[in-house]
Amino acid sequence: MKRPLLAVALAYGSGLLLADAIQPPLLVLFALAFALLFLTLWSSRVRAFLIWPLFMIAAWTNLATRTAVVSPNDLRRLADHEPALVTLHGTLAETPSLRVAGHGETESLRTLVRLRVTTLVRAEKQQPADGSVLVSTTGELPVEFFAGRAVAITGVLAPPPGPVVPGLFDYRQYLARQGIYFQLKADSTNDWRAVDAATNSPPFTDRFLAWAQRTLARGLPVEDEPLRLMWAMSLGWKTALTGEINEPFMKSGTMHIFAISGLHIALIAGILVSLLRVLRVPRVGCGLVVIPLIWFYTAATGWQSSAIRSTVMMTIIIGGWSLRRPSDLLNSLAAAGLVILVWDPQQLFQASFQLSFFVVLSIALFLPPLEQLRDRLLARDPWLAPEVMSKGQRARAALVRAFSASLATSLAAWLGSLPLTAYYFHLFSPVTLLANLVIVPISSLALMCNLGSLICGDWLPWVSELFNHCGWFWMLSMVKLSRWATELPGAYFYVPAPSALSFVIYYGCLIGTLSGTLWKPEQRWRTAAAGLLVAGFYAMQWFTMRKDIELTIVPLKGGHAEYLDAAGRANDWLMDCGNTNSVEFITRPFLRAKGVNHLPRLLISHGDLNHAGGAELLTSEFGCHDIFVSSFRFRSSAYRRNLARWEREPYQLRILQRGDQSGPWSILHPSEAEGSQQGDDGVLVRQGAFRGVKLLLLSDLGRTGQNRLLDTTNDLRADLVVTGIPTQTEPLCDALLEAIRPRLIIVADSEFPVAARATERLKGRLNQRNVTVIYTRETGAVTISFRASGCEIVTANNRHIKLTDLSEMSRARPSPVTEPVE
Repeated sequence: MKRPLLAVALAYGSGLLLADAIQPPLLVLFALAFALLFLTLWSSRVRAFLIWPLFMIAAWTNLATRTAVVSPNDLRRLADHEPALVTLHGTLAETPSLRVAGHGETESLRTLVRLRVTTLVRAEKQQPADGSVLVSTTGELPVEFFAGRAVAITGVLAPPPGPVVPGLFDYRQYLARQGIYFQLKADSTNDWRAVDAATNSPPFTDRFLAWAQRTLARGLPVEDEPLRLMWAMSLGWKTALTGEINEPFMKSGTMHIFAISGLHIALIAGILVSLLRVLRVPRVGCGLVVIPLIWFYTAATGWQSSAIRSTVMMTIIIGGWSLRRPSDLLNSLAAAGLVILVWDPQQLFQASFQLSFFVVLSIALFLPPLEQLRDRLLARDPWLAPEVMSKGQRARAALVRAFSASLATSLAAWLGSLPLTAYYFHLFSPVTLLANLVIVPISSLALMCNLGSLICGDWLPWVSELFNHCGWFWMLSMVKLSRWATELPGAYFYVPAPSALSFVIYYGCLIGTLSGTLWKPEQRWRTAAAGLLVAGFYAMQWFTMRKDIELTIVPLKGGHAEYLDAAGRANDWLMDCGNTNSVEFITRPFLRAKGVNHLPRLLISHGDLNHAGGAELLTSEFGCHDIFVSSFRFRSSAYRRNLARWEREPYQLRILQRGDQSGPWSILHPSEAEGSQQGDDGVLVRQGAFRGVKLLLLSDLGRTGQNRLLDTTNDLRADLVVTGIPTQTEPLCDALLEAIRPRLIIVADSEFPVAARATERLKGRLNQRNVTVIYTRETGAVTISFRASGCEIVTANNRHIKLTDLSEMSRARPSPVTEPVE
């Protein structure tokens, strides 16, 4: 077998996929594994067939043993799934890392660290516990807290939050893949206490990083953005990678240069091997020196997963080269993947692992055919001897060949990572090809300067300063170039996540095209037939879904947003957006996940910060053209500043009042002469009908506004009603409910602030009604789909409701007696 480890790695990976989908009891898995092992060793006849399911069951058992709840002291048995005030005793698994949120005057610091728990103290009761917890603390911890210290931390213990809206980053699942199922939030550093004697010094990695940061900063006047990015690229210092700094690198597809990955390890290994070969060190000696040194670098930068993957891969490659073994990139890649997945099977499900291995796999598979195409395009006259070419011609030919080789490598990596980038980051970035051609070589120069500075260190400080200034210049160039690249027309687009079928079709077509299999004469008719079949499938899918309409209710901090995804992008609406934090962490990622690059219409139903505070950030990101606001004069200063800005170009501002019709919405409230003092009473109330289903959106209409709505509107009947939580009163008074007579109520409440939660009184009153109620605080976002087959409501926690079922339930329950309007 030419590549034996490739088949083993595929079988092992298949076992991990089965383990993630099906979780039988551990005893069953162990019994099956030992039975297969016995049969494989006992019978030579079936050994060749049983060895593959044996690899699969071994992987299955490996993952199951790491995720199963076995110990009686497992935190998953002991801890509540509701927030609880506890004190945890344990050992810091790593040195706390600092995160920076926001920028400028709104910048805030947060410390994150993984804690290995040994004891749980709750309600003054102490009990042994086992598990890992992610601790989050406001502010920066003192330097006395480092990896290995025994500590006691008081805070609120709860499961990590899941995605508010399907399609957003699932933080809960991300931590679960790392064996973390709970998060402890401590208010401040005062909630921390060291319980061991401060006799130990910080670990070597901390001392090395502190020394390396001082060395790389030597001679530079201030700690600015390029210097912090130098620390991030060379040392894996994640504090520098804030959202504002990440954005241009993410959009240009060059974010990978800040991960301690194959680029760093290969460059370090290449420099070391070149130096040793110049000194005439034999291959075996090079391997004995270089392999420990790259592992030292991996340890010094904190044992990051990406660094470990790259170092394992480079160890296999250098080891084979040192022993003069024939090299095969695919076999080496399979060996590295197998070692990593045996060590940590959860790596298979992490985006960084998939991107790393798919990029290398794509280069291994797609680069040879691309180079063959390049050779055909650049082929020179075979009868023209190189000796008769001038020096200029030879230099141009060498330059063109080097550029085309870089372009082919970048193209192969881009083609291989395209669906994964769309799936995880919702990005399609054509500019990645151009940006990587320029920024990756510059990043290599910056990294070489940083390594040179660290090698010179305290021995040759003046040389170290020279390297630092050069590295600073190259890093500043990368920052400028990445921002410039994202400003080019068509540089990037946000796209929805592709389906599993789209993955299969894309990679099948890509491999078949570049390998030439699809275009062989005997295969062309099959290729044409398959192409027509695929095109017909997607055309039929588009035809059946082109008139579907979706309305998503997105709960935010103290408010909610409503996104209407109508037929055609030009007919979409975003109604409210939340405050600045909500826009940054929920509304903007949600729109990107939907593939929104431009907002045709933005409607602001309420002028307070919880509904419209982030409108400026949102409109600057998505370039909204038409903006609709209420005729009510809200007193919020931020809202009034936005109004003044929207009255200028390029925005088209329209003021709505009762009786107006805008798109599918009939405006029922407020009237032009609204004189209430409460902003909740002047919100925009909208009514619409989609495929025969009536919908009423109340925003967070207060009690006075509800009474006026009843007085001024004759027909309020609706099948579905969506309401927020007013500041001082309750939503949906009984008289209003009787006028609407809905089949489903969606109450868009939220966890914080406390005033935005649905009260027990409200829940009790609504439970007496003959109607189903959904609370977004409990379910997350709610998506209402209006299709030809009917109306379906789906919540973020996978609750499915059909409107036809609700009509049957309403007939089965009696109507309550309504209360008079106050």
